Amino acid sequence: MSLNRSNRNSMINKFILIFIPFIFSNHFYSQNIDSTQLRKIYDFYLTESKCYENLNFLCKTIGHRLSGSKGAANAVDWCKKAMYKAGADTVILQPCMVPHWVRGKAEECYLNSGKTKNKLSCCALGSSVGTGLNGIKAKVIEVKSFDELEKIGTENIKGKIVFYNVFFNQTHINTGAAYSEAVKYRVKGASYAAKYGAIGALVRSVTSATDDAPHTGNMVYDTTISKIKIPIVALSYKAADELNNSLKNNPNSVIELKTYCENLPEVLSYNVIGQINGEAKNNSYIIAGGHLDSWDLGEGAHDDGAGIVQCIELLNMYKKLTLKPKNNIRVVAFMNEENGLRGGEAYAKFAKQNNEKHIAALETDAGGYTPRGFNVDTLNGLFNKVILWEKLLAPYFANRFKKEGGGADLIALEKLNVPCIGFEPDSQRYFDIHHSKEDTFDKINKRELELSSAAIGALIYLLDKYF
Repeated sequence: MSLNRSNRNSMINKFILIFIPFIFSNHFYSQNIDSTQLRKIYDFYLTESKCYENLNFLCKTIGHRLSGSKGAANAVDWCKKAMYKAGADTVILQPCMVPHWVRGKAEECYLNSGKTKNKLSCCALGSSVGTGLNGIKAKVIEVKSFDELEKIGTENIKGKIVFYNVFFNQTHINTGAAYSEAVKYRVKGASYAAKYGAIGALVRSVTSATDDAPHTGNMVYDTTISKIKIPIVALSYKAADELNNSLKNNPNSVIELKTYCENLPEVLSYNVIGQINGEAKNNSYIIAGGHLDSWDLGEGAHDDGAGIVQCIELLNMYKKLTLKPKNNIRVVAFMNEENGLRGGEAYAKFAKQNNEKHIAALETDAGGYTPRGFNVDTLNGLFNKVILWEKLLAPYFANRFKKEGGGADLIALEKLNVPCIGFEPDSQRYFDIHHSKEDTFDKINKRELELSSAAIGALIYLLDKYF
């Protein structure tokens, strides 16, 4: 029997009237279920979480955890036990060789302005060579860019110490943008200075705080720029100001510098991977990770002890709320993010060799502050799916989604076409203490840490349910 156009349209309209309300009611029903579950997740984190307790132990009992150090080895042992205690079905120690840089004795830096000789607060940058026992002594050339360095040229730089007086741009609302602009002078400043014959380099600490605490961080000797390795240190904000003012009054001011750092042979270390097996019993994984190593000046509380305990608490969340994930959930404590990324590379190699399917990978490496949202990859359409949960996370102020990727430890995974996510808390205080002696447990706010942990737990729950 054939239908005319009028009858067909009538039947289509009836279909719409019957089924569209059903589709919408299903959608809202699902939203209500998710909203209820997220409320339970947040209630758990705000009343039963062990994040703060775990971070206190990591910071105060173990302390700083630079790759290759005894502290890093102790942290691996603790992390394995903590993951099992939190509810992991299995914990894997995944080996990776890591750099072993040591600071040695405290650095000595003196500014001789011609009238006075003052000690400046400084610290060697990670991976830098030392000055040798005799130290170095030279006049200073101040620059604000690599272009300016090139214009001054070898004739005026040779035999001197280059001072990169580059400020953290306070006009940026996103402090990460200010960090990205300034950090290149920390990373490659020594190689560019050596290219023009400098015997050492100084860099203003990459920080938003006007204090006297120098900030370390890794540097890299780029042999395509110069094959000569010279020592480089960071001056505290106030020390950099003092040097800047001295050079204005006396361009012939001299710096005397001694550092005792050195690069030792590589050391065997481990990523720590805690896993909850998925009910589907498949080869699909969702991971959440942070980096277990930290710099040696503080306790690595926000960078990245907070990230480690945020992720470990995922295991506890699934256990205490008796949630059964569909996919395999992994918590990864990466080793060597600060000065090598060996852990991230080892994990990606392991995943590729085992033909593992990674649905998504999240890294939290921006501190334990109040949550704001997530940076989400556009790979495999991830962003378009995650943005649908904006209203679910709005009550918890964790609903700001940006089209960006994850953290440094996920770079190797992203190259394998794994969509990555970066947790984004409020950033205004992070670079006050980043890579400095001020990154200690007393800078952690318990409620902020629990809220940020809950945001990560909520997102991982939704990822597992809908992928």
